[in-house]
Amino acid sequence: MGQATALTPALSRRSGRGGNTQHPSAPALPGGGRGPGDEGERQRRTQSAVPSRTGIGLRFQHHREVLETRPDVAWFEVHSENYLGGGPTPATLDRVRRDYPISLHGVALSLGSAEGLSEPHLARLRHAIDRFEPGLVSEHLSWNVVDHAYLADLLPLPMTEEALAVVVRNIDHAQTALGRRILVENPSSYLRYRYSPIPEWEFLAEVSRRTGCGILCDVNNLFVSASNHGWSARDYLAALPPTAIGEIHLAGHAVRDFGDGRVLRIDDHGSRVGAEVWELYAEALRRFGPVPTLIEWDTDIPPLATLIEEARRADEALADEIHGHATIPA
Repeated sequence: MGQATALTPALSRRSGRGGNTQHPSAPALPGGGRGPGDEGERQRRTQSAVPSRTGIGLRFQHHREVLETRPDVAWFEVHSENYLGGGPTPATLDRVRRDYPISLHGVALSLGSAEGLSEPHLARLRHAIDRFEPGLVSEHLSWNVVDHAYLADLLPLPMTEEALAVVVRNIDHAQTALGRRILVENPSSYLRYRYSPIPEWEFLAEVSRRTGCGILCDVNNLFVSASNHGWSARDYLAALPPTAIGEIHLAGHAVRDFGDGRVLRIDDHGSRVGAEVWELYAEALRRFGPVPTLIEWDTDIPPLATLIEEARRADEALADEIHGHATIPA
């Protein structure tokens, strides 16, 4: 597959300088916010900050338990679209937010849509950001909107110059509308376009360089896609700019063996983090340093205690990295 760290000729011609050069119009503060403000604003920003520890995805099944027991969890992440309306669900997040930093993780911006972003959706998301003051806001490198119809999946993009221009334009628009930097997550994928000349890792790094957005490095997605397509997961990690990494996701995945030598890994978020993903996570920490990490679990959701147990395993790896010797959690 060649050297993962070398830009394709087309990207090299357009890129100019290497490295994580921030787009001049991108918001400057990596954690959000648009300036120093007054003391109250600085205090709110400090309270919103997501620490370099492990959080868990907050799911509806665990709302009551979290409110009643206030578990020892560093932070929570929620799917943005579940909290954009009125009623008891956003009110629950208001209560959680009093005790914990939170992150908003979106699935509906459709950053790869050639028709652009939905202005009403951006307005609702901006309102949620103003209300909940998340420490991090993230979305996916994918598309799921066409002709104003939403598709119930995160669909992969062709890695082309045309798609790159669309994604850059949409991220610039989103960051301006939301008044903050966002993180963009690498996808999990099962098929590739026949014409997709830019390696995914180069595409993602270039998106970050051109827009100033951060990268949400989903280590499970990376492992799943690398396994399905025959990539080197370690070369992929090595190609990502460390200064752009704002968050890491960990999750379980399913394995389908077709019995004829073909194996497909499916990013279903329905089990504990696999041993291979823990190993890759330790390598990611060695490259990127301590980064806020999330345990995702979206299907066959277990008791809250199981998620907390997984988070503690990741926290052990983070602590090892802080002390200079990242290891694979036992």
